[in-house]
Amino acid sequence: MIPFLKLIRVKNLVVILLTMIGVAYHLRKHHPYEVIDFNSIQYGLLIFSTLIIAAAGHLINDYFDLKADRVNKPEDLVLSKYLQKRWAILGHWLLNFLAFSIAIYLSWSLHTLLFVFIHLVSINLLWFYSVSWKRKLLLGSVVLAILPALVIFLSTWYFQILNESDQAYSPYLEQTWSTYLNYHYAQFLAICAFLVTLSREILKDVHDMPGDELLNANTIPRKIGAKKATWLALITLQFPSVLFVTLSIFSAFAIPSKLAAFTLGTLAILFFGQLVWYALQPEKASKWLLFVYKIAIPLGLLTLFF
Repeated sequence: MIPFLKLIRVKNLVVILLTMIGVAYHLRKHHPYEVIDFNSIQYGLLIFSTLIIAAAGHLINDYFDLKADRVNKPEDLVLSKYLQKRWAILGHWLLNFLAFSIAIYLSWSLHTLLFVFIHLVSINLLWFYSVSWKRKLLLGSVVLAILPALVIFLSTWYFQILNESDQAYSPYLEQTWSTYLNYHYAQFLAICAFLVTLSREILKDVHDMPGDELLNANTIPRKIGAKKATWLALITLQFPSVLFVTLSIFSAFAIPSKLAAFTLGTLAILFFGQLVWYALQPEKASKWLLFVYKIAIPLGLLTLFF
């Protein structure tokens, strides 16, 4: 059982779970005087289907990555060591079938094709990433960076579908009434999650260069060199701060709580500190760069609860 949980990256699934719960909590907490339509069973099914698509993606990724993983991380191997390869393929198809069935039900019950479309896109993105896109220049990193952002947007779209009517307003017809919630902070975190994940994937490619050489993967570090790729990753990591400053100057965007502002500010300082440290001591800094990502995304997403 434990090897299987390791194979589906249960820690990543917990982050997805907390993220989707966090979006719902954030929207309800910061709109205390709004009448918000919400169905806990439907939202629970949306969370469950998202989790099993992610689990299926991890299964198929490890299946196609087995050759490189024997070089990059032999101590972490699960497939061929604890489980036979065919179970990864079978699990991938079964989980995706279940998730897509849930999406069909949600789309039917909520009168929208959005959930079918998003689930279908996610399933195919993870499949093509595992099969070939991870070996394409930048494409693989971008695909993986899109997915955590998509989780947040998917959660906000659920609330929009339930609360915003596309019919002409009538005071006599309740189905035409709309509740317009403020999704700006959640959407800001989605963009930040994309940027931070993209930066992390570039750095992981630097770390995985030996295995990528074996697969002849056309990654950024192999194209421009490890040092330039690290600089690119660290510069990308500064974009969330630039985005926040830009939004604060040109719009009414604000972080919803002091604790959230403190947390994000601390992360921004940490990101900039990494850049400075790498400039001064690249060899020492390189050993710790990936560690920051382990706390950055979970901490950032936990601000939805603040």
